[in-house]
Amino acid sequence: MFVSRAQFIEYLDHYVSHFNIVPSIRYQRSVESASYDEATNMWNVKASNLLSPGRVIEEYYSGRFLVVASGETSNPFTPDIRGLSSFCSSATGTGEVIHSTQYKNGKPYGGKNVLVVGSGNSGMEIALDLANHAAKTSLVIRSPVHVLSREMVYLGLVLLRYVPCGGVDTLMVMLSRLVYGDLSKYGIHKPREGPFFMKAAYGKYPVIDAGTCEKIKSGQIQVLPGIESIRGNEVIFENGHSHHFDSIVFCTGFKRSTNVWLKQGDDSMLNDDGIPKQSYPNHWKGKNGLYCVGLSRKGLYGAAADAQNIADHINSILSPR
Repeated sequence: MFVSRAQFIEYLDHYVSHFNIVPSIRYQRSVESASYDEATNMWNVKASNLLSPGRVIEEYYSGRFLVVASGETSNPFTPDIRGLSSFCSSATGTGEVIHSTQYKNGKPYGGKNVLVVGSGNSGMEIALDLANHAAKTSLVIRSPVHVLSREMVYLGLVLLRYVPCGGVDTLMVMLSRLVYGDLSKYGIHKPREGPFFMKAAYGKYPVIDAGTCEKIKSGQIQVLPGIESIRGNEVIFENGHSHHFDSIVFCTGFKRSTNVWLKQGDDSMLNDDGIPKQSYPNHWKGKNGLYCVGLSRKGLYGAAADAQNIADHINSILSPR
């Protein structure tokens, strides 16, 4: 029903092989700036070649078209919490603070007090993995979230082809309540807006439960409110209570980096957060041959539609009928 990690990697390998695109790929490059030259009608890109250890080589590229495909999840984000730098573990003298991108598995955390911050799919699944490895797991859930099963999500995606979003959302909320019961008594509150509406409007995905809810109900995972501050290895929460932890895993998402390196001028395509200013489906095209792929908060489906639209548009310019 869902493509596995191994299957997706295999697909990418076959794609590269089929279209013979390896010679065109420049790995280990960090884009420093990209700007449009009105005199030459070209985009100029400055990049750092990071292949040589201890040495950075600057490279320059230019092209008539520039496609921004750096993604919605380019830079890991950790919130600036008061006292975070003071975090230390009473057992080791130094506490571990990591982002979800650095998390491998729960084996090293067995028997430790671990706080997972963030209630998206990464946070929920990491909390489950930690609990399965006998970690004393706590999970910060600050905002309301929809909790659905994989089967519910699959059914919803099928129904969206034939039924208005509002009707599908109503059914999803009913099924969630039927399967999981009232989760508010465990600290998980339901948003006012429906799961598929929130995905379309804000890019906020529902939680696809893989077993975390069962662990929460059994008490193996403790749900906590937002963090107020940190003092040493003690974390103080918004409800006034405090707990001690050995490690903190931040599953707090990502920020876009385009506002750092893309020089757009006054009539910009992307806002300061790296998201298109134009609403879907007119978001993918900017001025002077500038395009973006995968920034519509529509997942792989949206990225595929963007890619096709951009390819068709560039082809119409290069090969006018």
